[in-house]
Amino acid sequence: MSEYSWPGENGRGMPDAASAWTETVCGLPVGTRITGEVVGRQPFGVFLSIDNRPDAVGLARIDRMPRCMELPTVGQCVTGEVVWHADHNHQVGVALGEWAEHEDLLPRFRVGQVVGGFITKIASIGVFVRLAHCVEGLVSITGPAASSESFREGQEMTVQIVMVDPEWNRILLAGPLP
Repeated sequence: MSEYSWPGENGRGMPDAASAWTETVCGLPVGTRITGEVVGRQPFGVFLSIDNRPDAVGLARIDRMPRCMELPTVGQCVTGEVVWHADHNHQVGVALGEWAEHEDLLPRFRVGQVVGGFITKIASIGVFVRLAHCVEGLVSITGPAASSESFREGQEMTVQIVMVDPEWNRILLAGPLP
């Protein structure tokens, strides 16, 4: 099976969401907690079959997904909360519980801050250091004296934050510091 599929391609027929739309909106107002199964997966999000609502089509969009997480797979059971209704295509917008409970830690880091972390990857451009769950920064390895051979994955390192770019989810680091 491909990484991406539409709901009708996974052995389930598409529900008649249009004819049940009024009942769906009344039965699933914004704020309602839901459970369901992922029945389709696209680059923009996942489609859900919502438990106890056979004619409802849920959509958890990727723009609500934390940067370091991945879309759930087809067949996976999920929980969430209704966040919107789309009358034009009869979809119920869902924020997945796993996504809502995830905290974006990137805003906690500031330029000039000295922090500790562990090396997660060594590349030709530098060393990647995990500063927190889902937050990694890059220590650039440049100059004739610099060498990636003096580092190993898992090694603890103290670094200083040089730049934080929340739009691209990047942190540039200087180090190692003593």
